[in-house]
Amino acid sequence: MTRDDANTLPTDGSETVIDLALPGRSYDIVIGENLIASAGERLAAKLSGARFAVVSDSNVAPLHLGPLKAGLEQHGTFLGAAVVAPGEASKSFPVLAKLSETLLDLGVERGDCVIAFGGGVVGDLAGFAASVLRRGVRVVQIPTSLLAQVDSSLGGKTGIDTKQGKNLIGTFHQPSLVLTDISVLSTLSEREFRAGYAEVAKYGLLGDAPFFVLLEKNWADIFAGQDEKRRQAVETSARAKAEIVVADELEESGKRALLNLGHTFGHALEAFAGFSDRLLHGEAIAIGMRLAFTYSVERGLCPAEDATRVEQHFAAVGLPTEIDAIPGGKPTTGELLRLMAQDKKVQGGKLALVLVRRIGEAFVEEDVAMEPLTEFLKRESAGR
Repeated sequence: MTRDDANTLPTDGSETVIDLALPGRSYDIVIGENLIASAGERLAAKLSGARFAVVSDSNVAPLHLGPLKAGLEQHGTFLGAAVVAPGEASKSFPVLAKLSETLLDLGVERGDCVIAFGGGVVGDLAGFAASVLRRGVRVVQIPTSLLAQVDSSLGGKTGIDTKQGKNLIGTFHQPSLVLTDISVLSTLSEREFRAGYAEVAKYGLLGDAPFFVLLEKNWADIFAGQDEKRRQAVETSARAKAEIVVADELEESGKRALLNLGHTFGHALEAFAGFSDRLLHGEAIAIGMRLAFTYSVERGLCPAEDATRVEQHFAAVGLPTEIDAIPGGKPTTGELLRLMAQDKKVQGGKLALVLVRRIGEAFVEEDVAMEPLTEFLKRESAGR
């Protein structure tokens, strides 16, 4: 991404189309306002002959399913909807099994398509179900949360959680289309929007320092719903994710692993909290990114002032930065290390971490030395 990419936006309200150009599996990410109402027409044209089953959750469906259903019915392509409970607990084997059977009951065939209509949980779950249903049917992502719009709906990762950790069971299954309707963000709770913002900030921290500066200056407008600034944040994040996915779709070169900045720590904290509302994903990742910056400073890799800026920015927007911030207790160092050992980047029993040299320059450190990391986590768990 260039600096111009991060600061140039259409100003006339027109849609933006980002081409996620994977060989043989390219698809568009369409970003704009009020896209849900026209989704039926778009999908009928894009996937001619397909019928659509919608997967949503009980928070999103009452607010937004009506216009989507009406558009699909108008074109004779609506098979029905499956609605799951909101929250990370739905990313489980029992819910996956029930959802898959529901989709079969709705009559989904090999030439049909599943629409993942919701936040990250719905996107991961519905995408996984589509990837295994009849050995694979198409999926369209219509993300309704900020987190899903800038991260989880893009790139084809699907999965469910287990007691061992987050997203440890899943597939790569690229969507046929992503429709990102900025308008629906106004219906999110303040906490959900704030948690999603952590993933927006991540793109600046891992590879685009000018974008992080822009966020420092404009975060209040983004939170307040200022259309141009909010759209700029979503578009810049989506472009960054698309570029990384194209460069390293299956995490083979290590570049896509940079998207996990803060996630080895954060996923462990989520698992400790039982994948519950005690700690939302974005809240866990905010703590994890702060830990990654602080540990990088301790290792002599990153200037202390950069870590201070990150912590101050997260505090300003209301994101947690301390392990102590987890309601209802915190993990011991041993628990945290055990959960971190389940991270998907672990190979041959060796832990890898995404660390930083400065804001905008992340890298993957392989075979992390455990003794200094353990001492660091002991201090963090005890409270700074």
